[in-house]
Amino acid sequence: MTERQQRALSFGSIAEDYDGLRPQPPREAVDWLVPSACRVAVDVGAGTGLFTRTLVGRAARVVAVEPDPRMREVLTARSPGVRVVAGRGESIPLPDASAEAVFVSSAWHWMDHERAVPEIARVLRDRGRFGVIWTSRDREVDWVRNLVPPPGPGTPEAHQADRTRRRLDVVLPQPPIFDNIAREVFRFVRTMTVSDVVAMLGTYSAVIVSSPDDRARKLAAARAALEQRFPGAELIDVPMRASCWRADRIARTAGR
Repeated sequence: MTERQQRALSFGSIAEDYDGLRPQPPREAVDWLVPSACRVAVDVGAGTGLFTRTLVGRAARVVAVEPDPRMREVLTARSPGVRVVAGRGESIPLPDASAEAVFVSSAWHWMDHERAVPEIARVLRDRGRFGVIWTSRDREVDWVRNLVPPPGPGTPEAHQADRTRRRLDVVLPQPPIFDNIAREVFRFVRTMTVSDVVAMLGTYSAVIVSSPDDRARKLAAARAALEQRFPGAELIDVPMRASCWRADRIARTAGR
């Protein structure tokens, strides 16, 4: 198993913590992504359902697609009214032209884009919405970015630029099957205890797959940095951002 595969499969081992500590996107971001009169919305790579649950009430029917059974277990328990199925972006277990919207939340960088894009297009109805969102702490803020050192050589800023590119880098095939492409960023603040911020940092794959000693060292350094910046604080405001990308499926023609 490659390091990338190991990291992609690492979240199931901390599924409960993932669901309790990772941020949900702000309402404005979800409103921007979800088309009006949405009958069926699909969340692919749904994890524990953090984004899935924001679709409830915005779509008549919500389907969550997730490959990891440990993540699906938490998703099912905490997402009443949602249909949960095993699958992945490259193989979505739904019929052709069966959804008005398909979304990928904080999981696009784990998928094989050359296979996932046409598979998403297959599931979408004509003029259906394809959306990608990445919700996380705002690493453009220096003290937030530096809480966990980047892996490998290079500056934190260079790693941040590469991270942002990979998480929203949607390469569309030719001839085009999507149009009306747009991007938007929604910033918000999440009020948390220092302990919860440190625990949240422990839900990211680079930390999860670290050795126990390395993980403890990274999290201890993050706690020390937070306590130095916010001495004696019970709660701190953590800058967050939801980076969004969307496009609409072009109406089908014969043979496409």
